[in-house]
Amino acid sequence: MQLHSSSTVKRRKAETLGRLAEDDVASLWRAKGFAVLAQRLRTGAGEIDLVLADGETLVFVEVKARKSLAEAAYAVSPRQQARLLEAASLALACHEDWLRPSIRFDVALVCGSSIEQIEDAIRYN
Repeated sequence: MQLHSSSTVKRRKAETLGRLAEDDVASLWRAKGFAVLAQRLRTGAGEIDLVLADGETLVFVEVKARKSLAEAAYAVSPRQQARLLEAASLALACHEDWLRPSIRFDVALVCGSSIEQIEDAIRYN
């Protein structure tokens, strides 16, 4: 029997919470008529939580689940925003069929059953 350190247990709990939050956010987008093109898409620049699209709009979504919505908002650091933009560029280079007239970067803040979606939360400068 292998014992797990408390940091391993915490990391696994956080990962499970994050996956459940991503699933909940994806369900909300599906209800709006968007298709989920990718979930937990790994690129050379990092992971994109969700890639969604309808006929006109492609949306890259960063999902943050924390104990409060404020904590979730603070978790989207400038460094992470830059990583997401780079990851999206790499994803589009590999998936030209994803291109849409409108492309944006949203953030979904999750706390328990509360989900706050922020459209156009991250922009290229």
